[in-house]
Amino acid sequence: MSFFVERNIRTERLEITMITVNAMGDTCPIPVVKTKNAIKELNGAGVVETLVDNEIAVQNLTKMANQKGYGVKSEKISDGQYKVTMEIGEEAAAGNTALSANDAAETEKEENCAPNAIHGNTVVVISADHMGEGDEELGKVLIKGFIYALTEQDVLPQTILFYNGGAKLTCEESPTLEDLKSLEAQGVEILTCGTCLNHYGLTDKLQVGSVTNMYVIAEKMTQAGNIVKP
Repeated sequence: MSFFVERNIRTERLEITMITVNAMGDTCPIPVVKTKNAIKELNGAGVVETLVDNEIAVQNLTKMANQKGYGVKSEKISDGQYKVTMEIGEEAAAGNTALSANDAAETEKEENCAPNAIHGNTVVVISADHMGEGDEELGKVLIKGFIYALTEQDVLPQTILFYNGGAKLTCEESPTLEDLKSLEAQGVEILTCGTCLNHYGLTDKLQVGSVTNMYVIAEKMTQAGNIVKP
């Protein structure tokens, strides 16, 4: 399914490619991810305008544009509708092309190396089915967004460990299953504590990854170059 529309706008001097991204109703970080994908689709200079429904998304997109050196402006179209317009100039587009070339070279090199070549020595540990403290429902939205964001990283984690309440995320009816299966397909090791599955009555409900024990969890964590705990 396409999330954006591409069209050409002819000016007095040149024809500009413009892509419109519909990110209405999307939670963080999806508007940023969709916009980045649209910029890649430009394959050069052009304009990307993204429609969102909240000011936080506007701020995130504006920050991303400033970091990348794109021209950016935003406007409120109506209540609950905003448009962020990014202008990708020739210099920024050349930088994107260089990065894409480097990515292609790295991919070619990785194909001749071990499968873990695209992964950093990072272990992500998830101990609850929500992220942070306060509003638990908000926390569930945040952890879903975090796991989706992992799928969009240039360097993937080596392993994701799930224990205690986090074990629920790898089981039936979890809202994160699709993203976790995507990570597993890309070579990310996904391990869930067997004691925790048994405690919550989920032993037969595991849908992604494999069962592990506390010795392996301790081993993975002590040998990790970096541990991320959302």
